[in-house]
Parts: sequence; structure tokens; C-alpha cells
Amino acid sequence: MNQDKPNWDGLLKWSLSHSDGTLPQRQLSEEDRKWFMEAMQSQTVDVVKRMKEISIVMQTPEEVLESQGVTPTEIEDMLDELQEHVESIDMANDLYSIGGLVPLLGYLKNRHPNIRAKAADVVTTVVQNNPKSQQLVMEANGFEPLLTNFTSDPNMHVRTQALGAISSLIRHNKPGIAAFRLANGYAALKDALSSESVRFQRKALSLLHYLLKENQADCSVVTELGFPRIMMHLASNEDATIREAAMQGLLELTYGKPNDIPGNLADEDGKMKKLLEERIQGISAMSKEELGANKEERHLVDALWRAFYNEPSSLGEKGLLVLPGEEDDELPPDVAGKLFEPPLRAWAAKREPEQPSEPEKKEAPLLLGPGPSNSSG
Repeated sequence: MNQDKPNWDGLLKWSLSHSDGTLPQRQLSEEDRKWFMEAMQSQTVDVVKRMKEISIVMQTPEEVLESQGVTPTEIEDMLDELQEHVESIDMANDLYSIGGLVPLLGYLKNRHPNIRAKAADVVTTVVQNNPKSQQLVMEANGFEPLLTNFTSDPNMHVRTQALGAISSLIRHNKPGIAAFRLANGYAALKDALSSESVRFQRKALSLLHYLLKENQADCSVVTELGFPRIMMHLASNEDATIREAAMQGLLELTYGKPNDIPGNLADEDGKMKKLLEERIQGISAMSKEELGANKEERHLVDALWRAFYNEPSSLGEKGLLVLPGEEDDELPPDVAGKLFEPPLRAWAAKREPEQPSEPEKKEAPLLLGPGPSNSSG
């Protein structure tokens, strides 16, 4: 057994023997207390040490790693491990100070698509609801390669993961939102909504919904770009989450204009009425169980009908809007926000910014694979 790692089997047995309730509680001996504290501390030290080792590997040129026999799959596994470590907001913020953030962003340009995608996935975890790391990524020019991968990478998985990272990077981040708007991000979202990938469409609808909620002035921009036509098409999608999020987006465009639907959104050709009538027919044909599971869609259809035609839909007359036992909601549910906004580390967004850690001294490159022999053993 590696002597550098804690004896987890022993620690588990020791913990169970002192907490299974079969024996009366007793005071720990000094020896037991010391052993327990050393075991716990060694794990903490191992995480930090391991993150430094991963950072040094990421700094190593790809051709050097290949000469050491390191495969792309092993790099992906290493990024998987790093992602687990940066689930902790403190570890995520320390990634920059130990020299790991910049090379991680460099992996967004790696020639292997799976590595590009996985790097974006790790960035998502680092910046999610984390203002400090959001700022560090922006300052390290991490937004640019993410945007490039989102808009033009030939691999759809890479594009999808990059969009997820951008979404986490610019949430509650005014400089990030400004950068997205200046980079013609809305046009890129429009392209994403026109793709054949359901996951890509979901992420695009999620980010669009968030941006419109944050700045309703952008509704006119989105309308002029032709989003309503695309969202009307998606509102009849077979995927319920796509369908509901698209209707939520259409409803967002009408907020604040109950008697003044924007010109490009007006139902001059009757397509919106036809769409909503088809959805009402579909809802009318649902079983009791299906009706209960599609509460969001029922309320969204009615809310859109009210917004466009200034009268309630027929769902109310049919008794399909509010089922027995349901509360009569005045406002439609926030479907996209509920379905897509990640809750992980949400508390961290309200934390006070921490002081940056002291930079670590550079260490000699640590390569995977056999290295030079050490005479000291």
C-alpha cells in the first residue's frame, strides 16, 4: 500500500466502532486522536498536492506527454479528477494560484475534441456561481476560446459543452454579459436553436431565457433577429422541455407589452393561433396523469393566448387549466429557469470575494510515466 495515502479502511472501521451505538461513548486517547487527525489532514494535503501535480502536467507540452506515453484518454481522466476537486469553491479559486487555470483554458484549443469538450466541462464547474473565478477566467481571456468553440467547432459535443461553460461564466456577471453581446452572441444562439441537437437547443434556450430576464431591452434585438419564428417552430417540438422553454421564451418577448405586441412577433398570418390551437387539442387529448405532468405547458399556452388575443384560452372553459387540487397561479411558471439553472454551489454566489492566495513557486515539470532515477530512493 502506498504509504503517502491515508488508511481509509482503517479509518472507516475505527469510525464505525466509535459511532455504531453499541458501546457507550468514551474519551479518545491521545494516540487515537492523533491518528484520526493525521488521517484526515493527509487527505486534505493530498487534494492540494494532486491539483498541483495535475496543473504541472497541463503545463507540459503535448509532444512531451506523448513521448512519455500519455494518451488523450488519460488526459480526459485527469480532467475528470480535476473536476471533482474543483467542485469545492475554495479549490476552484485556488486553481489559478497554483498555476492550473491558464493551462486548463489552453486545453480548449487542444486538437482532440474530447479534451476540448472536457476542458469546457471543468471550466463550467470552476465558474459556476463563483464570481471570483468568473473574473479570473475573463481576465485570462477564457471567454474567447469558449466562444470560438461554441460558434464554430466542427464537433457538436464540443459546441454544446462550450455553450454550457459560457452560460455559467456570464450568469450574474455583467462584464461577461457585455462581452457576449458585443461578440454577437445572440446570433450564435439563433444558430444553436436551428441545430438538430436537442441538448444544444436546450442549453441555448436556457441562456436566452436568462439573458432576456436580466435585460428586457434585449427583447427587441432578439425579435429583430428573427427568434420568434424559430421559437414558434420549437414550441411544437416532440421534446416537452424544448417545447415549454420555447413557449416561455415567446412569453418573455411579450412581457411589458400587453396591448402592443412587437411587429415581428404579431400574429398577422395566424400562425401563433394555429400553434396554440394545436397545443390545446393536444392537451385536451391527454390522460389525467399526463395533464398533471404537463401543468407548465397548460399555463404557458393560456398565458400566450392571453398575451396575443387579450382573452383567456379555452383551457379554462374545459376545466384543463386548473385541475382539482391545483392552485390557481396568477403567473405562468418559470419553466426554463426551473429546468436549466444549475443549483450546485448556488450559495457561493452571495459570498464575499476572497483575497487571492499567494502565488506558488514554480516546480520542475512532473511528467506522467517513468522519469529519471533518484539515487536517494
